[in-house]
Amino acid sequence: MRRRTIIATAAVAAAGPLLAACQREGKVLWKAPSEMDRIGPPSLTITPVTDASDVSPREPVTVTAVNATLESVALGIEGGASVAGELDAGRTTWRSSEPLAYGKSYRVTARGMGANGKPVEQTVVFKTVKPAATTSVNFQANSLTALHNGDEYGVAQVVIVRFGQTPADRQAALAAIKVTSEPAVEGRWYWVDSRTAHYRPENFWAKGTKVTASAQLYGVHLGKGVYGAQDKSVSFSIGASRIAIADNATHYMRILVDGEQVKNVPISMGKNGYVVTSDGSKVYFPTRSGTHVVMTREPTVRMTSASYGVIDPNDPNFYDETISLCCRISYSGEFVHSAPWSVWAQGKQNVSHGCINVGPDNAQWFFDNFRLGDPVIVQGTGRPQAIGDSAGAVWDVPWAQMIPAA
Repeated sequence: MRRRTIIATAAVAAAGPLLAACQREGKVLWKAPSEMDRIGPPSLTITPVTDASDVSPREPVTVTAVNATLESVALGIEGGASVAGELDAGRTTWRSSEPLAYGKSYRVTARGMGANGKPVEQTVVFKTVKPAATTSVNFQANSLTALHNGDEYGVAQVVIVRFGQTPADRQAALAAIKVTSEPAVEGRWYWVDSRTAHYRPENFWAKGTKVTASAQLYGVHLGKGVYGAQDKSVSFSIGASRIAIADNATHYMRILVDGEQVKNVPISMGKNGYVVTSDGSKVYFPTRSGTHVVMTREPTVRMTSASYGVIDPNDPNFYDETISLCCRISYSGEFVHSAPWSVWAQGKQNVSHGCINVGPDNAQWFFDNFRLGDPVIVQGTGRPQAIGDSAGAVWDVPWAQMIPAA
């Protein structure tokens, strides 16, 4: 019993110096961590960072609170308009909800309350990029008319994007444009010139397809200091499948509607030969072979040989007439139109200067039924169309040579 008492006394005596080491003049030098200590200090993080320059106006400004909740966020041009934003349900993240302007200085001031009960504040000043120039885009059915929201087009309608200025970075330009469809189908791009790109699926669109083209271009750098001026979109639908196939070997044009042949129309296309213009160039008459599409529908069109340099009334190739029921299929002046003067040749031989001549009754039917984007496929004339000859020429480009959409 005495031995145990001695040991206990010794243990207490040994603890004395240890306890003394944790105290000094009555002050405790160590204590167990509290809940607040484990949470950590409150902080606010703002993106972009202060003094950032060349910030894209498309990227949202964000404020994130750590160990704190946000009480207010103010974003605006210094000395100018404010920018709206949205705060999440937990009051820990704020994000701007509208685009910024180009070439402006912005100030962000965020205030919050820390979990430790202490207020926290952060301010950031930054500048958005100032473009050397901006460019817009237009969605077109062809170079003569825009794609119209809500309209119905033929199965060969191409989505044409026309930039206001040549984009130096073509990859960035196409990456900013999305074309979607219901039902979904893969599409590809082809640049027909420095400012114009055409988009199409591998095969003609299916009847009833819904197509939406969206250019998310604002804030996108297109190379050499040029940025997109604005976003733009268009939605349209695909109507019945109406396909015309003009065969130079038979001098007939088959008409298929939803896969069924409904007509076989006698035609006369561009005759052999050419004319030499005043500048020494040659204008050839054979209708161009390849996939065309209807680009305009006009009740009457004045057609004159003066358009390619023949102005002498005594020249056998001279003409100046008002023609009825005209569906344009190329930029150079090829039409499907009424030609009562050549009914004798239709189904037998070519006598036109490049157009597809049909009789008045067939011309009326064609004009009443065919719409923009309906394909007119010309076969066997020996004169292939070039990529810039019509809005449908991109259908003649091999699929492997086109650019996959991003």
